[in-house]
Order: sequence, then C-alpha cells, then structure tokens
Amino acid sequence: MILEAIVTTVDRQGRVNIAPMGPQWNPSLQRATQSQTVRSTDYPNPSAESTESIPRDADQSKQNRDSQSPPKGEDSEGSFLLKPFKTSRTYTNLIHQPSATIHITDDALLFARAAVGKIAEDEKKSLVQPIEGTHWWTLLDCHRWFAVETTVTQEDSLRASMACCVRHRAVVRPFYGFNRAKHAVIEAAILATRTHLLSQEQVHSEISRLEPLVEKTGGPDEHLAFEILKVTIDERYATIG
Repeated sequence: MILEAIVTTVDRQGRVNIAPMGPQWNPSLQRATQSQTVRSTDYPNPSAESTESIPRDADQSKQNRDSQSPPKGEDSEGSFLLKPFKTSRTYTNLIHQPSATIHITDDALLFARAAVGKIAEDEKKSLVQPIEGTHWWTLLDCHRWFAVETTVTQEDSLRASMACCVRHRAVVRPFYGFNRAKHAVIEAAILATRTHLLSQEQVHSEISRLEPLVEKTGGPDEHLAFEILKVTIDERYATIG
C-alpha cells in the first residue's frame, strides 16, 4: 500500500528537508505493540532557536535512547520503500546520509506548502526536532512517525527504489477521522508538482473537480492550502507558456 506522508532528511550542511512522498508500506508494521511505541512526550518541544541542540540530563537521555532501541527482531516486522526522483533533494540527502523520518499527518496545509516549496529554511527549524545523537529529525506535530534507514538501493534513469528498515517509531497524537477536503488538497498538491508533465487543461479540469470538496468540507487551513496550490499552478503554467 502507498501512503501519503511527509519525509524529512538532512543534507551535508545539516539542513532539514521537508518533502511530501508516497512511501510503499508493508502492512505487517501494524503488529507493533503499544509497548514498542516511543511516546512523543519523551522529547521536549524545542523552540526555533534550540532545534540544533537539545541539552538533557544524562540519565534521562540514556533512558530515552534505551526506549528508542527496537526490540530484537523488530525490523523484521515491516518496512518501507521510498522511491524519490533522482533530481530531488530527498534523493541527494539519502545518498549522503541513509536516514529519513516518515511522518503520517493530516496537516493538508503542510503537504501543500512542502510540495511547492513554500516553507522557508528558518521556518523549518520551528517545525522539527532532532532525535538526540542520531541523524533523524521529526515533525513536532503529526500522528506518528517512523525513523528509517535505507538498506538496499536500486536505480533507473529517473528514480531510485530504496528499501528501508524501521529503527525507531512514535505515536504523537490521535487521528480524528477522514476529511474529503484534506484529501482534495493532497490530490491538488500532486497536480502542482506535475505541471511539466500534464497539460494545463488536464490540471485545471481536476482542480475544478476538487474545489467543491474543499469549499464544502474544508476548514481555514484547507481553504488556504488549496488557494496556494491554485496560484502556484497558474504561475508555473505562465512560466511554461
């Protein structure tokens, strides 16, 4: 099954990249038990100024690291497959450092902004926090996350297929339910990244189909996200034209 997720990776300069992706998920991960889950409360919520380094009491730090360590054999319970385009920052970062964090979230506005590059570098620091002593960075707000490590990489001329093992995981907050507007925003975000592949008529037709879902069932974030995507799509086609 392919999920819609937000993936964080780190470049050579230590900068965090936040990107929407569709990782392929092995459903056997569902067998993970509550006792194997790292709670988000194990980590402080750092401010934008403190994300680079989070000082903690040595004993508490050791306890948290111990709780993050997967039980023996846990990696065999499931895995992800990431398939980044070779022109993407995610691909470049993973070749340099084979660590990524896959986030499950219903934040449609974040999906939209990340898809079209509307998140400034300074703002990214306020959205993420590091797992101390590792190369993984997690979103402060999401439903759950999986810190993964790539194990096998295969490439063709366009994309890489990177098999990943789960090393750490956590549940942050509950999922409250499905919403058609959020799904419509994600579909529109995908369209916004394919203006170089699809005709303007095709994309505008799909946007017209999705817009009533946002108008009828969306909240302020979904309305803003959809508007950002419509403007970006028009700007990109104007450039192409």
